[in-house]
Amino acid sequence: MTVELALERARVRYGPVEALHGVGLAVPSARVTVLLGRNGAGRTTALRALAGTVPLSSGRVVWGGADVTRVPAHARARRGMAFVPDSRAVFGSLTVTENLELAGPLPAALPYEALGRLLPRTAATLSGGEQRMLAVARALLSPARVLLLDEPTQGMSPATAARTYALLREAVTDGGRTVLLAEQRLTAELCGTAAVVHELRRGTVAFSGEPRERGSPAGPVGPAGRSA
Repeated sequence: MTVELALERARVRYGPVEALHGVGLAVPSARVTVLLGRNGAGRTTALRALAGTVPLSSGRVVWGGADVTRVPAHARARRGMAFVPDSRAVFGSLTVTENLELAGPLPAALPYEALGRLLPRTAATLSGGEQRMLAVARALLSPARVLLLDEPTQGMSPATAARTYALLREAVTDGGRTVLLAEQRLTAELCGTAAVVHELRRGTVAFSGEPRERGSPAGPVGPAGRSA
Protein backbone atom coordinates (compact mmCIF):
# COMPACT_ATOMS: atom_id res chain seq x y z
CA MET A 1 0.00 0.00 0.00
CA THR A 2 1.15 3.54 -0.74
CA VAL A 3 1.56 5.65 2.39
CA GLU A 4 -0.33 8.95 2.23
CA LEU A 5 0.45 10.34 5.67
CA ALA A 6 2.82 9.37 8.47
CA LEU A 7 4.22 10.26 11.85
CA GLU A 8 7.90 9.42 12.23
CA ARG A 9 9.42 9.26 15.74
CA ALA A 10 6.90 11.91 16.78
CA ARG A 11 7.07 13.46 20.23
CA VAL A 12 4.59 16.02 21.53
CA ARG A 13 4.79 17.83 24.85
CA TYR A 14 2.20 19.81 26.76
CA GLY A 15 4.42 21.74 29.13
CA PRO A 16 6.33 19.21 31.27
CA VAL A 17 4.13 16.28 30.13
CA GLU A 18 5.05 14.29 27.03
CA ALA A 19 1.91 12.96 25.31
CA LEU A 20 3.57 11.10 22.42
CA HIS A 21 6.78 9.17 22.98
CA GLY A 22 8.43 8.73 19.60
CA VAL A 23 5.32 7.50 17.79
CA GLY A 24 5.62 6.09 14.31
CA LEU A 25 2.52 5.23 12.31
CA ALA A 26 1.57 5.17 8.65
CA VAL A 27 -1.77 5.98 7.01
CA PRO A 28 -2.17 4.21 3.65
CA SER A 29 -3.55 6.09 0.67
CA ALA A 30 -7.20 5.58 -0.34
CA ARG A 31 -7.98 3.43 2.67
CA VAL A 32 -9.74 3.77 6.02
CA THR A 33 -7.34 3.68 8.96
CA VAL A 34 -8.55 3.51 12.57
CA LEU A 35 -6.53 4.97 15.43
CA LEU A 36 -7.58 3.32 18.67
CA GLY A 37 -6.94 4.32 22.25
CA ARG A 38 -8.62 5.12 25.50
CA ASN A 39 -8.80 8.68 26.80
CA GLY A 40 -5.27 9.84 27.52
CA ALA A 41 -3.66 7.28 25.20
CA GLY A 42 -2.50 9.95 22.75
CA ARG A 43 -4.81 9.34 19.79
CA THR A 44 -6.25 12.87 19.80
CA THR A 45 -2.74 14.31 20.06
CA ALA A 46 -1.62 12.14 17.14
CA LEU A 47 -4.49 13.44 14.99
CA ARG A 48 -3.73 17.03 15.97
CA ALA A 49 -0.07 16.53 15.14
CA LEU A 50 -0.98 15.23 11.69
CA ALA A 51 -3.39 18.15 11.18
CA GLY A 52 -0.82 20.67 12.39
CA THR A 53 -2.81 22.04 15.32
CA VAL A 54 -0.16 20.95 17.84
CA PRO A 55 3.59 21.17 17.18
CA LEU A 56 6.03 18.28 17.45
CA SER A 57 8.84 18.61 19.94
CA SER A 58 10.79 16.16 17.74
CA GLY A 59 10.16 13.83 14.83
CA ARG A 60 8.41 14.45 11.51
CA VAL A 61 5.04 14.59 9.79
CA VAL A 62 5.30 13.28 6.24
CA TRP A 63 2.53 13.78 3.67
CA GLY A 64 2.82 12.43 0.16
CA GLY A 65 6.52 11.82 0.73
CA ALA A 66 7.21 15.45 1.75
CA ASP A 67 8.13 16.69 5.21
CA VAL A 68 5.27 18.99 6.31
CA THR A 69 6.26 19.20 9.99
CA ARG A 70 6.62 22.98 9.83
CA VAL A 71 3.68 23.57 7.51
CA PRO A 72 0.91 25.28 9.54
CA ALA A 73 -2.57 23.81 9.88
CA HIS A 74 -4.24 26.34 7.56
CA ALA A 75 -1.71 25.58 4.82
CA ARG A 76 -2.30 21.83 5.21
CA ALA A 77 -6.02 22.51 4.86
CA ARG A 78 -5.39 24.41 1.63
CA ARG A 79 -3.36 21.47 0.35
CA GLY A 80 -6.32 19.12 0.84
CA MET A 81 -6.59 18.05 4.47
CA ALA A 82 -9.82 18.28 6.49
CA PHE A 83 -9.75 17.82 10.27
CA VAL A 84 -12.85 17.17 12.38
CA PRO A 85 -11.76 17.59 16.03
CA ASP A 86 -13.49 15.92 18.97
CA SER A 87 -15.03 19.19 20.17
CA ARG A 88 -15.83 22.67 18.82
CA ALA A 89 -15.97 21.23 15.31
CA VAL A 90 -18.70 23.59 14.03
CA PHE A 91 -19.20 27.35 14.04
CA GLY A 92 -21.95 27.79 16.59
CA SER A 93 -22.98 31.29 15.53
CA LEU A 94 -23.56 30.21 11.91
CA THR A 95 -26.54 28.33 10.58
CA VAL A 96 -26.26 24.74 9.36
CA THR A 97 -26.45 26.05 5.79
CA GLU A 98 -23.64 28.54 6.41
CA ASN A 99 -21.46 25.86 8.02
CA LEU A 100 -21.91 23.56 5.04
CA GLU A 101 -21.30 26.34 2.52
CA LEU A 102 -17.83 26.81 4.00
CA ALA A 103 -16.98 23.57 2.18
CA GLY A 104 -18.50 24.70 -1.12
CA PRO A 105 -21.87 25.11 -2.83
CA LEU A 106 -24.70 23.22 -1.13
CA PRO A 107 -25.50 20.04 -3.10
CA ALA A 108 -29.04 18.88 -3.86
CA ALA A 109 -28.51 15.71 -1.82
CA LEU A 110 -26.85 16.09 1.58
CA PRO A 111 -24.78 13.28 3.16
CA TYR A 112 -27.40 13.00 5.93
CA GLU A 113 -31.07 13.42 5.07
CA ALA A 114 -31.77 14.79 8.56
CA LEU A 115 -29.58 17.83 7.87
CA GLY A 116 -32.11 19.07 5.33
CA ARG A 117 -34.57 19.80 8.15
CA LEU A 118 -31.90 21.60 10.16
CA LEU A 119 -30.55 23.99 7.51
CA PRO A 120 -32.04 27.20 9.01
CA ARG A 121 -30.99 26.32 12.55
CA THR A 122 -28.01 27.92 14.27
CA ALA A 123 -25.36 25.26 14.86
CA ALA A 124 -25.12 26.10 18.57
CA THR A 125 -28.75 25.00 19.03
CA LEU A 126 -28.13 21.49 17.69
CA SER A 127 -27.68 18.44 19.88
CA GLY A 128 -24.22 16.94 20.26
CA GLY A 129 -24.97 14.18 17.75
CA GLU A 130 -26.40 16.67 15.27
CA GLN A 131 -23.29 18.82 15.54
CA ARG A 132 -21.11 15.77 14.85
CA MET A 133 -23.29 14.99 11.82
CA LEU A 134 -22.82 18.56 10.58
CA ALA A 135 -19.05 18.48 11.11
CA VAL A 136 -18.65 15.17 9.26
CA ALA A 137 -20.90 16.34 6.42
CA ARG A 138 -18.87 19.52 5.97
CA ALA A 139 -15.65 17.49 5.73
CA LEU A 140 -17.23 15.12 3.21
CA LEU A 141 -18.51 18.02 1.08
CA SER A 142 -15.10 19.69 1.06
CA PRO A 143 -12.61 19.02 -1.74
CA ALA A 144 -10.11 17.59 0.77
CA ARG A 145 -8.52 14.30 -0.22
CA VAL A 146 -7.39 13.46 3.34
CA LEU A 147 -9.98 13.33 6.14
CA LEU A 148 -8.95 13.20 9.81
CA LEU A 149 -11.84 12.62 12.21
CA ASP A 150 -11.72 12.37 16.00
CA GLU A 151 -14.59 10.19 17.27
CA PRO A 152 -16.90 11.14 14.39
CA THR A 153 -19.87 9.12 15.70
CA GLN A 154 -19.81 10.45 19.26
CA GLY A 155 -23.35 11.25 20.41
CA MET A 156 -24.95 9.79 17.27
CA SER A 157 -27.75 7.22 17.25
CA PRO A 158 -26.71 3.71 16.10
CA ALA A 159 -28.42 4.26 12.74
CA THR A 160 -26.65 7.59 12.15
CA ALA A 161 -23.32 6.08 13.24
CA ALA A 162 -23.81 3.27 10.72
CA ARG A 163 -24.60 5.85 8.05
CA THR A 164 -21.41 7.74 8.97
CA TYR A 165 -19.21 4.67 8.54
CA ALA A 166 -20.92 3.93 5.22
CA LEU A 167 -20.21 7.50 4.05
CA LEU A 168 -16.56 7.19 5.01
CA ARG A 169 -16.27 3.89 3.13
CA GLU A 170 -17.84 5.55 0.08
CA ALA A 171 -15.38 8.44 0.35
CA VAL A 172 -12.62 5.86 -0.09
CA THR A 173 -14.16 3.48 -2.62
CA ASP A 174 -15.88 6.08 -4.80
CA GLY A 175 -13.71 9.13 -4.21
CA GLY A 176 -10.28 7.62 -3.61
CA ARG A 177 -9.90 9.65 -0.44
CA THR A 178 -7.76 8.77 2.55
CA VAL A 179 -9.56 8.52 5.90
CA LEU A 180 -8.08 8.36 9.38
CA LEU A 181 -10.51 8.22 12.27
CA ALA A 182 -9.89 7.93 16.00
CA GLU A 183 -12.14 5.77 18.15
CA GLN A 184 -11.99 4.32 21.65
CA ARG A 185 -13.07 0.81 20.65
CA LEU A 186 -12.79 -1.38 17.58
CA THR A 187 -16.39 -2.38 16.91
CA ALA A 188 -17.45 -5.15 14.56
CA GLU A 189 -18.54 -2.51 12.04
CA LEU A 190 -15.14 -0.83 12.14
CA CYS A 191 -13.48 -4.20 11.61
CA GLY A 192 -15.34 -4.40 8.31
CA THR A 193 -14.44 -0.82 7.40
CA ALA A 194 -10.78 -0.40 8.30
CA ALA A 195 -7.82 -1.56 6.24
CA VAL A 196 -5.34 -0.74 8.99
CA VAL A 197 -5.57 -0.33 12.76
CA HIS A 198 -3.10 1.45 15.03
CA GLU A 199 -3.60 1.31 18.78
CA LEU A 200 -1.96 3.77 21.16
CA ARG A 201 -1.35 3.18 24.83
CA ARG A 202 0.20 5.82 27.06
CA GLY A 203 1.61 7.68 24.09
CA THR A 204 3.21 4.71 22.37
CA VAL A 205 2.09 2.32 19.62
CA ALA A 206 0.85 -0.97 21.11
CA PHE A 207 -0.37 -2.50 17.85
CA SER A 208 -0.27 -1.84 14.11
CA GLY A 209 -1.81 -4.14 11.54
CA GLU A 210 -5.00 -5.41 9.98
CA PRO A 211 -8.15 -5.61 12.13
CA ARG A 212 -8.24 -9.43 11.92
CA GLU A 213 -4.72 -9.60 13.36
CA ARG A 214 -5.81 -7.73 16.46
CA GLY A 215 -8.40 -10.32 17.44
CA SER A 216 -11.88 -9.68 18.85
CA PRO A 217 -13.29 -6.15 18.38
CA ALA A 218 -13.19 -5.28 22.07
CA GLY A 219 -10.24 -7.47 22.97
CA PRO A 220 -7.16 -6.04 24.69
CA VAL A 221 -3.77 -5.90 23.05
CA GLY A 222 -0.83 -7.70 24.55
CA PRO A 223 2.74 -6.37 24.81
CA ALA A 224 3.79 -7.92 21.53
CA GLY A 225 1.00 -6.21 19.60
CA ARG A 226 -1.29 -9.23 19.39
CA SER A 227 -4.56 -9.87 21.15
CA ALA A 228 -3.99 -10.91 24.75
